[in-house]
Amino acid sequence: MKTPSASKQIMSILFLIAGVALLVWSLAMDIMGSGVPFRGATLVLGAVGIIAGLYFYPTVKHHRTIINIIFLFPLLFAFAVTVIIPLILGIGYSFTDWDGIRVRNAVGVANYTRMFTQASFLWSIFITFLFVVFNMILVNLVAFLLALLCTSRIKGLGFFRAAYFLPNLIGGIVLGYIWNFIFSNVVTEILKTQYSMLADTKTAFIAIIIVYIWQYAGYIMLIYITGLNTIPGDVLEASAIDGAKPLQTLFEIKIPMIAPTITICTFLTLTSAFKQFDVNLALTNGTGSVDIFDNYLTNGTEMLALNIYNTAVIKNEYAFGEAKAVLFFIILACVSILQVRISNKKEVEL
Repeated sequence: MKTPSASKQIMSILFLIAGVALLVWSLAMDIMGSGVPFRGATLVLGAVGIIAGLYFYPTVKHHRTIINIIFLFPLLFAFAVTVIIPLILGIGYSFTDWDGIRVRNAVGVANYTRMFTQASFLWSIFITFLFVVFNMILVNLVAFLLALLCTSRIKGLGFFRAAYFLPNLIGGIVLGYIWNFIFSNVVTEILKTQYSMLADTKTAFIAIIIVYIWQYAGYIMLIYITGLNTIPGDVLEASAIDGAKPLQTLFEIKIPMIAPTITICTFLTLTSAFKQFDVNLALTNGTGSVDIFDNYLTNGTEMLALNIYNTAVIKNEYAFGEAKAVLFFIILACVSILQVRISNKKEVEL
């Protein structure tokens, strides 16, 4: 085994020192708002120096680990910058009066206590849970039926799979405006009525569910198709030889054998429905009216994600919006963990 040379070790240490120094200097100049030019180039050079120092460090024992860390660093750094750091900062801002630019005072839990006295926010929580329950059932049911159709022996399976998946490729905002036109013009013309489904909170909520199923069922269908295709053919042949009817094969063989797939699809449907924003914004913008909590609300179809957006961006109450977002994160995390645990338990039972 080769002994690491002293010259290489000194060179790598110099690279590390220079990289750290350049990185710290450029960040310090940026924080201080100094007019020193080339801060961006210095920042990049500092990062390159650190990576080069780690790469050329002449250690035999841990060199592979260092290389793995270097290759993982861009992904981990991007994840930290876009997810971890904003989450931590958001939790901190939720206890202040942050206006999107600066923090003047710490307000403690005032934002959290205030949200539970706001009727519109409580209604958004209720209607979001209602939306999630309906869609978890309906999307998975429709997707599973489509998957059964697309794994049968009918002709043109490729066409059907592409046709059912196509709505998922359309952006939510565009999709919302398309269906807004359909509900306001096409459906009213067919039903010979002057009022659109979007004009009333109850029917508008049903309209959002219809659009969500139309958009998302094709994506979940592909996952169910993958699960159904993993069922061994000899098991199905044996059940047919034993005289099992199609419904018996479905409920006693196919569904139990794709239990992990059902868990995945249920989890994806739950998280996606909770985070529904773009279709809600484009289709109704949360408008509608409902009498609840002794108040007259004018945001009958405003779900949680849209409520948080309107609070922070439209009303410029960023700290209050952050507090709502933190609560939203806690709710989504708890419900997702609970759903996965229940689904895993059902897998074992099946």
